[in-house]
Amino acid sequence: MIIIMKTDATAEQKQAVVDEVQARKFVPNPIYGEHLTVVAVVGPHPGEFKDHFESMPGVDRCVLIDQSYKLVARAGRPSLGFSVGDADPITIGGGALTVIAGPCSVESEDQVMACARLAKACGASMLRGGAYKPRTSPYSFQGMGTDGLKILAAARAETGLKVISEFTDAAQFDDTLECVDMIQIGARNMQNFALLAAAGETGKPVMLKRGLAATIEDLLNAAEYVASRGNERILLCERGIRTFETATRNTLDTAAVPVLRKLTHLPICLDPSHASGVREYIPPMAAACAAIGADAIMLEVHPDPKVALSDGSQALTFPLFRGLMKLLLAQPRWTYGVDISESE
Repeated sequence: MIIIMKTDATAEQKQAVVDEVQARKFVPNPIYGEHLTVVAVVGPHPGEFKDHFESMPGVDRCVLIDQSYKLVARAGRPSLGFSVGDADPITIGGGALTVIAGPCSVESEDQVMACARLAKACGASMLRGGAYKPRTSPYSFQGMGTDGLKILAAARAETGLKVISEFTDAAQFDDTLECVDMIQIGARNMQNFALLAAAGETGKPVMLKRGLAATIEDLLNAAEYVASRGNERILLCERGIRTFETATRNTLDTAAVPVLRKLTHLPICLDPSHASGVREYIPPMAAACAAIGADAIMLEVHPDPKVALSDGSQALTFPLFRGLMKLLLAQPRWTYGVDISESE
């Protein structure tokens, strides 16, 4: 159940609700937004006390949640977005398009610096780069590990871009977490529940990529593992699912955006690079991602894709990235919640 407070509820009224939830032997999860505060109530049969909580001062209404995911369910909450970065933070969600760009893998300092400077100059807000690379073959390039994260941190220091990188083991959080502003959980680890819980406990924002054969409900239940550790700064990423089609690497499920808008308050990212796997398909797919109203787009870019150590075929060249960014930042985006029906 979700207890939605009135917009003018006082701090004392909010705290009284939290205390009452605890007194009733439930677990409260208060979420303090800029304009709205809600208290998620976790436990057996909280709906039995719905009328009681709705009678408390400062409470607007209570919403019962039938889904197995409770904390990430929309339940009447608006999509407000969240901040990323400690110094000069950016906001993901809430209106503006966030572009995340960079190489698939960190290969060298020169490579990452070139990508970071380009991304910054073209209007991107975040730098991506894989330091730990889960690969299908054990003989493929596995990433530079800690050294790669330090290179990303150096690029952040020069450009001011926020850094996101994938982690594959909770042990990697121990001494390198300060190098990134957002943790990425890859598609292959979407249901690595121990890793999800550990990522949630760090307090860092988390990007959760949809698994290759995962349903939207699977994705939201995976996000619940992060949220259940007290961290709702979660960015859901649709990166293409595996289907019978072989013309592209994966099939980008753009319909996931309106579906997720209905089911969750979490912001949504689309990754046309991984979805297509083919450089020439990425620009029109990226334009579609922006047009459909995604909160963020993740793009791969490389100074010389022909020599990339991973996924060079889906990396944009610098000239192609420049042209695409001009298009993305200028084109209109779909606005959810707007009534477009005509009068009879």
